[in-house]
Amino acid sequence: MPEIDLDLDVAIVGAGFAGLHLLHELRGLGFKVRVFEAAADVGGVWYWNRYPGARCDVESLQYSYSFSDDLQQAWVWSERYAGQAEILRYIQHVAERFDLRRDIVFKHCIEAMQFDETIDRWQIHGPAGTPPISARFCIMATGALSAARWPDLEGLIQFNGGTYHTGAWPHEGVDFSGLRVAVVGTGSSGIQAIPQIAKQAAQLTVFQRTPNFSIPAWNGPLSDAAQGAWKACYADHRARAREVGSLYEFSDRTAVDTEPAERTREYEKRWSLGGVNFVHAFNDLMVNAESNDTIADFVRAKIASIVKDSGVAQLLSPRNHPLGTKRICVDTGYYETFNRANVQLVDLKQTPITQVSADAVHTSAGSFAVDAIVFATGYDALTGALARIDIRGVGGRSLRDKWADGPQTLLGLMSAGFPNLFMITGPGSPSVLVNMIVGIEQHVEWISRCLAHLRERGLTHIDAEPDAEQRWVAHVNAAADRTLFPRADSWFLGANIPGKPRVFMPYVAKIGVYRRECDAVADAGYAGFRLT
Repeated sequence: MPEIDLDLDVAIVGAGFAGLHLLHELRGLGFKVRVFEAAADVGGVWYWNRYPGARCDVESLQYSYSFSDDLQQAWVWSERYAGQAEILRYIQHVAERFDLRRDIVFKHCIEAMQFDETIDRWQIHGPAGTPPISARFCIMATGALSAARWPDLEGLIQFNGGTYHTGAWPHEGVDFSGLRVAVVGTGSSGIQAIPQIAKQAAQLTVFQRTPNFSIPAWNGPLSDAAQGAWKACYADHRARAREVGSLYEFSDRTAVDTEPAERTREYEKRWSLGGVNFVHAFNDLMVNAESNDTIADFVRAKIASIVKDSGVAQLLSPRNHPLGTKRICVDTGYYETFNRANVQLVDLKQTPITQVSADAVHTSAGSFAVDAIVFATGYDALTGALARIDIRGVGGRSLRDKWADGPQTLLGLMSAGFPNLFMITGPGSPSVLVNMIVGIEQHVEWISRCLAHLRERGLTHIDAEPDAEQRWVAHVNAAADRTLFPRADSWFLGANIPGKPRVFMPYVAKIGVYRRECDAVADAGYAGFRLT
C-alpha cells in the first residue's frame, strides 16, 4: 500500500471498475493521482456482494473493459453470465496487470470533503487520526449501487440469530444448512439468492413486499468456439456498444401493431434465449402501455405455468407497474423454487412485518420462527454513497442540502457550487440503464479529456453553471416523462428509501445519444461550465 500523499492533482474515491479505469487513464496522462478505497482490496460492488447466487445480468463478454485489446483478448470467461467470484478475479487481474495497487490506499474511508475557494483545492478527510488530503480535483467513483439499505424493523436488535445484507456479505460465506431462514426482499439480489439458500436451509420463508418481473438467464458454460468468435469481432462489438450500451437483438417493430400470434411467438423465442434481451422484443414496450401489457401478461402466464400453487403464483405476479419500469431481473430457477416443500411466501402488502423478536419475525397475521435473516433490501441508489460523505462546496454548502429535493447535476458529471468535483455514472446520466462498464468508460474518457484541457490552458477551476444545470435537469425529467418509467415506485425514483424525494434519477437516452451530447459540450469549449 502506498504512503498517503497529501498533495495531489487528482483524488479518486472508490476502487471498483470506475476507480481503476480512472487511475490507469489519468496516471498515463501524467497526473499525480491516488485512489482511496474503504475496502481491503479492489472490486467495488463485486468486493462486497458475495451473497449466494450473486451474478451479473450483463453477458460476461460485454461486462468487461474495452480500453486494452490485449486485456480483452487474453482474459477467458467461463460462463455466459459471470458470477461474483469470477468478476472479482477479473478486476484483481486488471489491478495486477496494470500495476494499479501501488497508487491505491485501502481501508481508507472518506468521511468529509471541503472545497477551499482560496486555492481551488479539495481538502479530503479520511479515518480519524489520518491527516487531510489536498487535491486539485476529486472524482467520486463510489458506485451507483453501493450504499446498502437496512430496513428499520422494531426489535431487530434483539434477534439472536445471524443477520445479513446481500450488499455486505461475510467474506467467509454463510452456511444455512439445517437453519430456518428468512429472506426479506425480492429485488434482483433476493431473486438470485433465494434459489441458492433454499437448497441449504431446512425452511426458507420469503417476505415479499412487491413482486418483480424476472426472466430466466439460461446461464451455462461459455465455449471456446463462442468466445473466440466474439473476440474475433471485438472491435465491431465495442463500437456498437458505445452506441447502444449492451448488444441485444433490438426490434424495429411495435408490439401494438403485431398480430397476437406472431407477438407470442416472438416472446417465446426471447424467453427461450433468456436474459434482458427479452425486453427488446418490440420497440414500443417502454413507451406504450398497451404494448407493455402484452409482454407483462406473457410473463404472468409463464409464472402461472411454473408455480404449482395458483395462489402463490398470483402473489409472485407483478400488477402494479409496467414490465421493465423497475429493474428487470434475470434468474436461475427463481419461480421453480416456490414449488419446494421447504419454501413459503409471505405477502407483506397484506400482512406487514410488525416486529422482530429474539427468534422470530412477526407479521400482522402471525409469527415465523427463524434462525437467520437475510435482507435483500437493496440500496440508496445513485445518491446514497455521496450522501454518506459530508461534501461541502462553495460557501460551505453541503451537497446533501442542495440535493434535499432531488439531485441536480449537469450531464450527471458535476453539480453547480461544487467545483472540481466529478461524479462517475451519477444521477442525470444513463448510469444504471445501460451496461455499467460502457457508461463508466464514457465518463472516464470525458473527464480525462476535460482535465487535460484544463491543464493545457493553465486553468485550475471548473464548475457547472446553475442555469445550464437546471436546463439539463429539465431535459432528463422530460425524457423520462416520455416513457413508462415514472409509473413505477422504483429505486430509480428513490421510492425504496423513506423520505427520499421522488425524482427519476437516470437519463433514459441511449448511451450513444448521451455521448454525443457530452462531446458537443466539450467541443464547444465546455459550454455550460465555468472555467477559470
